[in-house]
Amino acid sequence: MKLATIRVNGTTRAVRVDEDKAVDLGESDLVAFLRHVDWATRAADADGDAYEGALDYAPVVIAPEKVVCVGLNYRTHILEMGRELPSHPTLFSKFARALVGAYDDVTLPAASTQMDWEAELGVVIGAEVRHADPEQARAAIAGYTVLNDVTARDWQYRTTQWDQGKTFEATTPIGPWLVTADDPAVSAQGLNLTCEVDGDTVQKADTGDLVFDPATLVAYLSEIVTLVPGDVIATGTPGGVGHARKPARYLQDGSLLVTRIEGIGETRNTCRRETR
Repeated sequence: MKLATIRVNGTTRAVRVDEDKAVDLGESDLVAFLRHVDWATRAADADGDAYEGALDYAPVVIAPEKVVCVGLNYRTHILEMGRELPSHPTLFSKFARALVGAYDDVTLPAASTQMDWEAELGVVIGAEVRHADPEQARAAIAGYTVLNDVTARDWQYRTTQWDQGKTFEATTPIGPWLVTADDPAVSAQGLNLTCEVDGDTVQKADTGDLVFDPATLVAYLSEIVTLVPGDVIATGTPGGVGHARKPARYLQDGSLLVTRIEGIGETRNTCRRETR
């Protein structure tokens, strides 16, 4: 199944996205819907109002309690950089105000001149989980989505702590929907992930190359804090980012940023320079 949050008449609704329509799930957004213990059954059986035609996708999760991101998590990219594989995940966080919808504009903040792309597989939590073993961790995953951790490199590297470069407002597209973890489209060992900037393919990888897979990340994070429905884990980006190029390349006003994951979908965002 595909589940999403859409904008309708000045508000938002959680929906199941079918081939020809979206079906209302009875909640204002997907975070609220995932709080139902039986959300999967409810989603499959839903027969609420139908929305037809073009849909206006909000961030797949609005105001999640947590957005946790992982750095340095693609094996090939780490090795090609001459680094050793990490024994533990590198973690940082992002605030909910950083999130935008799958087709919304991405803001290039006036304060930064080095905005960079980072295509990522997003994991959405569907059940409260703490101190999870591998089986419990897998069961806690509601599904997967597309995310781009657009990053202000000139702010990220001001200090050894990355958060300030990672969570500028309205910079992180996520969506357009989550594909539930039981869907055959996402049950493969690895999914092709690509990022395009103005028609150029700048990143290409297989999610099977992740050092720490989604279930491992859920289990690890659940040792630190309780994960709750609607929480997002951004699993890391592969090689090909603009900052590592020679010369470096960054997103510009008007750049078209397309992030695509096999079996899930794509985000397609125009970058717009902030004016103030």
